[in-house]
Amino acid sequence: MTFASGDADAAIRENVPICSRAGCRLPATAQILWRNPRIHTAERRKIWLACDEHVAFLHDYLASRRFPVEVAPFHADEDPR
Repeated sequence: MTFASGDADAAIRENVPICSRAGCRLPATAQILWRNPRIHTAERRKIWLACDEHVAFLHDYLASRRFPVEVAPFHADEDPR
C-alpha cells in the first residue's frame, strides 16, 4: 500500500505502521535495528520504523551515540519483531 506524502492521515486511518521520527506520520519503509550495549545484551535489539525521508536521520542519531545499528527494508504486511 502506497500513500502520497501529503496523505499521512490515510496511513493512520488504514493502521499502517508509521515512522518513529517525532512528529512524522508517514508510512514506514525501513526498520532500524539497534541496541544500547550498556544496558542491552547482544541478543536484545530495539526496532524503530522510518519513512524514506527520516531513515538517514534516525540511523545517524543512533550511530553518533556509538550504538550498534542496522537498517533493513520494512513492508507493512510484516511484523517488525
